[in-house]
Amino acid sequence: MLHLVYILAFTIIAFIAISNLIRSLINVSTSDRRYGSRGNFPNQTAGYRSISVPHPELLDESGNPVKEPLLVMRSVSVEDARQRLDALYNASPSKTQETDEEI
Repeated sequence: MLHLVYILAFTIIAFIAISNLIRSLINVSTSDRRYGSRGNFPNQTAGYRSISVPHPELLDESGNPVKEPLLVMRSVSVEDARQRLDALYNASPSKTQETDEEI
């Protein structure tokens, strides 16, 4: 008998959760239609357009947008990468120095 009460309780909780999920999805879709996909609010005047300002890192010293690529990667061989990582590891101040006696 107790099993049936648990099943009934969890079924009711599941229906409430699913109905809340559907209600939230409907609210999100109607707010997207109301405010638009760019976030323009309905109380703005028709002639007003929001001006998008680029991020400061995308501007040069004079404030003009940068035309060059922001990230350039060159290919490195696996052996070269291992040598560089080994050099960094060996140069680390926290690395304990091994002596011939320990080996």
